[in-house]
Amino acid sequence: MSTKENINNTISRDEILKDIKFRLADVSDTKEILDIYAPYITDTAITFEYDIPSIEEFRGRIEHISLKYPYVVCTYKDEIIGYAYAHRYGERAAFQWDVELSIYLDMNYKSLGIGKILYNKVIEILKLQNVQNIYACITSANDKSIKFHEKMGFEFIGIFKDTGYKFDKWYDITWFGMRVKDKNEKPAKVKNIKDIDFKDISAILETN
Repeated sequence: MSTKENINNTISRDEILKDIKFRLADVSDTKEILDIYAPYITDTAITFEYDIPSIEEFRGRIEHISLKYPYVVCTYKDEIIGYAYAHRYGERAAFQWDVELSIYLDMNYKSLGIGKILYNKVIEILKLQNVQNIYACITSANDKSIKFHEKMGFEFIGIFKDTGYKFDKWYDITWFGMRVKDKNEKPAKVKNIKDIDFKDISAILETN
Protein backbone atom coordinates (compact mmCIF):
# COMPACT_ATOMS: atom_id res chain seq x y z
CA MET A 1 0.00 0.00 0.00
CA SER A 2 1.35 3.41 -0.91
CA THR A 3 2.19 6.26 1.44
CA LYS A 4 -0.57 8.25 -0.22
CA GLU A 5 -3.13 5.65 0.80
CA ASN A 6 -1.80 5.60 4.35
CA ILE A 7 -1.77 9.32 5.02
CA ASN A 8 -4.11 10.41 7.80
CA ASN A 9 -4.39 12.81 10.69
CA THR A 10 -1.81 10.88 12.72
CA ILE A 11 0.95 12.25 10.46
CA SER A 12 1.67 15.84 11.39
CA ARG A 13 2.35 18.66 8.97
CA ASP A 14 5.83 19.11 10.44
CA GLU A 15 6.65 15.41 10.00
CA ILE A 16 5.69 15.53 6.34
CA LEU A 17 7.51 18.80 5.62
CA LYS A 18 10.64 17.44 7.31
CA ASP A 19 10.78 14.48 4.95
CA ILE A 20 9.79 15.96 1.60
CA LYS A 21 12.39 16.23 -1.14
CA PHE A 22 12.57 18.00 -4.48
CA ARG A 23 14.15 17.14 -7.80
CA LEU A 24 13.78 17.76 -11.50
CA ALA A 25 11.18 15.54 -13.16
CA ASP A 26 12.19 12.69 -15.42
CA VAL A 27 10.10 11.03 -18.14
CA SER A 28 10.06 7.92 -15.95
CA ASP A 29 7.85 9.96 -13.56
CA THR A 30 5.14 10.36 -16.19
CA LYS A 31 2.57 7.97 -14.72
CA GLU A 32 2.94 9.27 -11.15
CA ILE A 33 2.61 12.87 -12.31
CA LEU A 34 -0.37 12.06 -14.52
CA ASP A 35 -2.05 10.24 -11.62
CA ILE A 36 -1.88 13.50 -9.64
CA TYR A 37 -3.19 15.58 -12.53
CA ALA A 38 -6.03 13.28 -13.62
CA PRO A 39 -8.50 14.08 -10.77
CA TYR A 40 -8.15 17.79 -11.57
CA ILE A 41 -9.42 16.97 -15.08
CA THR A 42 -12.23 14.61 -14.15
CA ASP A 43 -13.45 16.21 -10.92
CA THR A 44 -12.70 19.95 -11.12
CA ALA A 45 -12.69 22.98 -13.39
CA ILE A 46 -9.23 23.97 -12.13
CA THR A 47 -7.92 22.78 -15.48
CA PHE A 48 -9.96 23.27 -18.64
CA GLU A 49 -8.93 19.93 -20.12
CA TYR A 50 -11.84 17.54 -20.67
CA ASP A 51 -10.02 14.25 -21.22
CA ILE A 52 -7.11 12.60 -19.45
CA PRO A 53 -4.16 12.56 -21.86
CA SER A 54 -2.47 9.29 -22.71
CA ILE A 55 0.80 8.35 -21.05
CA GLU A 56 2.58 8.95 -24.36
CA GLU A 57 1.10 12.42 -24.83
CA PHE A 58 1.82 13.43 -21.24
CA ARG A 59 5.37 12.14 -21.47
CA GLY A 60 5.82 14.35 -24.50
CA ARG A 61 4.63 17.37 -22.55
CA ILE A 62 7.14 16.72 -19.77
CA GLU A 63 9.95 16.21 -22.29
CA HIS A 64 9.11 19.39 -24.19
CA ILE A 65 8.93 21.61 -21.10
CA SER A 66 12.04 20.09 -19.50
CA LEU A 67 14.16 20.96 -22.53
CA LYS A 68 14.16 24.63 -21.49
CA TYR A 69 12.34 25.22 -18.21
CA PRO A 70 12.19 23.75 -14.69
CA TYR A 71 9.76 20.89 -14.13
CA VAL A 72 10.08 20.07 -10.44
CA VAL A 73 8.53 17.24 -8.46
CA CYS A 74 8.08 16.98 -4.70
CA THR A 75 8.46 13.53 -3.16
CA TYR A 76 7.55 12.10 0.22
CA LYS A 77 8.95 8.68 1.10
CA ASP A 78 9.96 8.25 -2.56
CA GLU A 79 6.47 8.93 -3.95
CA ILE A 80 5.63 12.02 -5.96
CA ILE A 81 3.06 14.13 -4.14
CA GLY A 82 3.18 17.32 -6.20
CA TYR A 83 4.79 19.05 -9.12
CA ALA A 84 5.24 22.50 -10.62
CA TYR A 85 6.61 23.72 -13.91
CA ALA A 86 7.11 26.80 -16.04
CA HIS A 87 6.56 27.23 -19.74
CA ARG A 88 6.94 30.13 -22.12
CA TYR A 89 4.05 32.59 -22.02
CA GLY A 90 4.07 33.59 -25.70
CA GLU A 91 5.90 32.48 -28.81
CA ARG A 92 6.78 35.92 -30.21
CA ALA A 93 10.39 37.00 -29.58
CA ALA A 94 9.47 39.85 -27.22
CA PHE A 95 7.81 37.35 -24.85
CA GLN A 96 10.99 35.34 -24.29
CA TRP A 97 11.49 36.72 -20.75
CA ASP A 98 7.98 35.73 -19.67
CA VAL A 99 6.72 32.38 -18.36
CA GLU A 100 3.51 30.91 -17.03
CA LEU A 101 3.71 28.81 -13.89
CA SER A 102 1.52 25.82 -12.98
CA ILE A 103 1.33 23.68 -9.84
CA TYR A 104 -0.61 20.55 -8.88
CA LEU A 105 -0.55 18.69 -5.57
CA ASP A 106 -1.85 15.26 -4.69
CA MET A 107 -5.27 15.84 -3.12
CA ASN A 108 -4.10 14.20 0.12
CA TYR A 109 -1.26 16.68 0.58
CA LYS A 110 -2.94 20.03 0.05
CA SER A 111 -2.94 22.86 2.63
CA LEU A 112 0.32 21.70 4.24
CA GLY A 113 2.59 24.44 2.91
CA ILE A 114 4.14 22.22 0.24
CA GLY A 115 2.90 24.42 -2.60
CA LYS A 116 4.74 27.48 -1.32
CA ILE A 117 8.05 25.61 -1.05
CA LEU A 118 7.60 24.01 -4.47
CA TYR A 119 6.70 27.29 -6.14
CA ASN A 120 9.66 29.11 -4.59
CA LYS A 121 12.08 26.50 -5.89
CA VAL A 122 10.80 26.87 -9.45
CA ILE A 123 10.94 30.66 -9.15
CA GLU A 124 14.54 30.59 -7.90
CA ILE A 125 15.57 28.44 -10.86
CA LEU A 126 13.78 30.83 -13.22
CA LYS A 127 15.82 33.69 -11.77
CA LEU A 128 18.99 31.82 -12.74
CA GLN A 129 17.59 31.66 -16.28
CA ASN A 130 17.10 35.45 -16.34
CA VAL A 131 13.32 35.19 -16.61
CA GLN A 132 11.74 38.59 -15.89
CA ASN A 133 8.01 37.99 -15.48
CA ILE A 134 6.02 35.06 -14.12
CA TYR A 135 2.31 34.73 -14.79
CA ALA A 136 -0.39 32.49 -13.36
CA CYS A 137 -3.74 31.75 -14.98
CA ILE A 138 -6.39 30.69 -12.45
CA THR A 139 -9.97 29.61 -13.08
CA SER A 140 -12.82 31.08 -11.07
CA ALA A 141 -13.38 27.58 -9.66
CA ASN A 142 -10.16 27.88 -7.70
CA ASP A 143 -10.49 30.53 -4.99
CA LYS A 144 -7.79 28.86 -2.89
CA SER A 145 -5.28 29.32 -5.70
CA ILE A 146 -6.14 33.01 -5.97
CA LYS A 147 -5.45 33.46 -2.26
CA PHE A 148 -2.28 31.38 -2.56
CA HIS A 149 -0.87 33.56 -5.34
CA GLU A 150 -1.72 36.73 -3.46
CA LYS A 151 0.22 35.42 -0.44
CA MET A 152 3.11 34.50 -2.75
CA GLY A 153 3.38 38.12 -3.85
CA PHE A 154 1.68 37.88 -7.23
CA GLU A 155 -0.29 40.93 -8.32
CA PHE A 156 -3.73 40.88 -9.87
CA ILE A 157 -3.69 41.70 -13.59
CA GLY A 158 -7.20 41.11 -14.88
CA ILE A 159 -10.08 38.76 -15.60
CA PHE A 160 -11.22 37.09 -18.80
CA LYS A 161 -14.96 36.72 -18.28
CA ASP A 162 -16.79 33.50 -19.17
CA THR A 163 -13.88 32.16 -21.18
CA GLY A 164 -13.98 28.43 -20.36
CA TYR A 165 -16.95 26.04 -20.48
CA LYS A 166 -16.83 22.84 -18.44
CA PHE A 167 -19.35 20.76 -16.51
CA ASP A 168 -22.21 22.71 -18.13
CA LYS A 169 -20.99 26.01 -16.74
CA TRP A 170 -18.96 29.03 -17.87
CA TYR A 171 -15.87 30.01 -15.87
CA ASP A 172 -13.74 33.15 -15.71
CA ILE A 173 -9.97 33.04 -15.63
CA THR A 174 -7.97 35.44 -13.47
CA TRP A 175 -4.43 36.46 -14.36
CA PHE A 176 -1.76 37.23 -11.78
CA GLY A 177 1.83 38.30 -12.36
CA MET A 178 5.14 38.70 -10.57
CA ARG A 179 8.32 40.47 -11.69
CA VAL A 180 11.35 38.57 -10.44
CA LYS A 181 14.12 40.70 -11.95
CA ASP A 182 14.75 44.42 -11.68
CA LYS A 183 13.32 46.23 -14.66
CA ASN A 184 15.97 47.42 -17.08
CA GLU A 185 16.11 48.63 -20.64
CA LYS A 186 17.95 45.58 -21.97
CA PRO A 187 17.38 42.37 -19.99
CA ALA A 188 20.02 39.65 -19.94
CA LYS A 189 19.61 36.82 -22.41
CA VAL A 190 17.34 34.04 -21.21
CA LYS A 191 19.28 30.85 -20.49
CA ASN A 192 18.12 27.36 -21.30
CA ILE A 193 17.85 25.30 -18.09
CA LYS A 194 20.38 22.90 -19.63
CA ASP A 195 22.88 25.78 -19.60
CA ILE A 196 22.56 26.40 -15.86
CA ASP A 197 25.21 24.77 -13.67
CA PHE A 198 23.47 21.74 -12.16
CA LYS A 199 25.19 22.46 -8.84
CA ASP A 200 23.26 25.73 -8.64
CA ILE A 201 19.99 23.96 -9.40
CA SER A 202 20.73 21.23 -6.86
CA ALA A 203 21.49 23.84 -4.20
CA ILE A 204 17.99 25.25 -4.69
CA LEU A 205 16.25 21.87 -4.76
CA GLU A 206 18.06 20.43 -1.76
CA THR A 207 17.42 23.34 0.62
CA ASN A 208 14.08 23.28 2.49
